[in-house]
Amino acid sequence: METEQLDRVVRLHPLVYLEEADAVTVGRPDVDSYAIFPPDGAELVRRLAAGTTPRQAAEWYADTYGEPVDVAELLETLAELDFIHPPGVDGPSSADNPSELDVPPDPVRWQRLGRALFSPVAFAGYALLVVTAVAAMVAQPDLAPHYDHIFFTDYYSVIELTLFLGQIPLMLVHEAAHALAGRRLGLRSRLSLSHRLGRLVLETSLDGLVVVPRRRRYLPMLAGIGADVLTVAGLTLVAAVLREPDGSVPLVGRICLALAFGTVLRTVWQFYFFLRTDLYHLFTTVFGCVDLHGTAMRMLRNRVDRWLGRRDRLYDESLFHPVDRRIGRWYSWLVVVGYTVGLATLVYMLPAVYRFASGVLGRFFTEPDLAGLADSVVFLGLNVGQLVLLVVVMVRERRSRVPSPRHVIA
Repeated sequence: METEQLDRVVRLHPLVYLEEADAVTVGRPDVDSYAIFPPDGAELVRRLAAGTTPRQAAEWYADTYGEPVDVAELLETLAELDFIHPPGVDGPSSADNPSELDVPPDPVRWQRLGRALFSPVAFAGYALLVVTAVAAMVAQPDLAPHYDHIFFTDYYSVIELTLFLGQIPLMLVHEAAHALAGRRLGLRSRLSLSHRLGRLVLETSLDGLVVVPRRRRYLPMLAGIGADVLTVAGLTLVAAVLREPDGSVPLVGRICLALAFGTVLRTVWQFYFFLRTDLYHLFTTVFGCVDLHGTAMRMLRNRVDRWLGRRDRLYDESLFHPVDRRIGRWYSWLVVVGYTVGLATLVYMLPAVYRFASGVLGRFFTEPDLAGLADSVVFLGLNVGQLVLLVVVMVRERRSRVPSPRHVIA
């Protein structure tokens, strides 16, 4: 870097700072660009943002900490993070209003809606909805979620299409809850398609959570699960209201119960901790972990190797981050719980899987029924199509995978 450039004031975009433990997260919420700095580095950035020239900032650093700093390298890093205004481009900078450095510059779309949906009055209404649904399930036990609700018709392709297409808007509700809970705080969000455990899923990225005080991150993380609970309650009440005087439930009501059961399965999915679900991110945020999953998995391997007497294969646990090591001692057992819940769910669903398989394949070996055969062919085609779509998404994800410090919620 030329000498005269060190004497020019660097115009930085409005930045936010979040100090936690021995690190400071610095970022631009308007473009979701964030980085973690040591406290001294963050203070250096603050001085540059306030209008101090790079040379003056370097001299201050040397006087304060007793050692030199490569301010040219710091400026290159800030440029890569898109923190610096390009030459000749007008726009607000941190130096224009240094008293508001820690406040996101502009409101985001749907922020008012997010505040309304997560207000005390709204929560009172949600509680009433859930209590009413639970009362209906107690009074009419057949409304409680059960895999039998999936079979609302004898046509398996109709079941497949209804559950697949019906869950899409419900998944969007789940992700919208995450997004709106974040936008209530002024955070931007992105929706993407991904896959987990052989299933296509939607994900909401709230990168801006990294600069939100820890206690304010919990609601955006749990909002999706809350939306699922409300969805189950609402669908159950619709089925209860539509019930005929003779006790039967019409087709629309049966479809609601089927979708409610599918939503319950997605909620149980959150306890598969090994998939780094919403609950996993909650744990890492509450305790300030760095790589809790990786630490917990290595601790589990160490336990197995100790039981098998393979001490030469033990990983040095002193290399783990202190917080990860402390929390990982008991969180590693939650990973086992997650696998157990996944296995229990599979066992619970085996009768439903058998009913699908025997019903679909049985039609090819019993007395021909044109409508039944067509239904089985369509059903198999839909499942093959989902597998093909999953492979396409996996290939595209692998090709476009670029390391980035994202905070993702499923």
